[in-house]
Amino acid sequence: MTLLLLSPGQVRAIHDAVLNPGELTGEALDKSLEGALARIVNRLAYGMIGDVFDLAAACAVAVATGHCFNDGNKRSAHQAMDVGLDVNDIQINWAFDEIGPLIIEVAQGLVDEGELAQWLRAKVG
Repeated sequence: MTLLLLSPGQVRAIHDAVLNPGELTGEALDKSLEGALARIVNRLAYGMIGDVFDLAAACAVAVATGHCFNDGNKRSAHQAMDVGLDVNDIQINWAFDEIGPLIIEVAQGLVDEGELAQWLRAKVG
């Protein structure tokens, strides 16, 4: 199965869509979205991403911890993870009282990619 990774342009579009009026737009000057996502591409090339759940978790962690945007990083991380699952034919009905705190823990480094991927697998199966 070929895993489909979101492009930097797609993640930027997701970010722009999650912002509310009055929030800071744009990217942080000292961060690189391309760099954050390139680490995932390298891990895919070396077989370090096993399935769609690993890929979605890697994307969420890259966006949440990369702090590439001026605002909306955690919301962007969640939506990028959701869209990444969708384009790979996995749909999850999110309980926002559950996913919101989890993404905050991801951004804080309290939940890693493996834990997030395992949580995603449990939501589907």
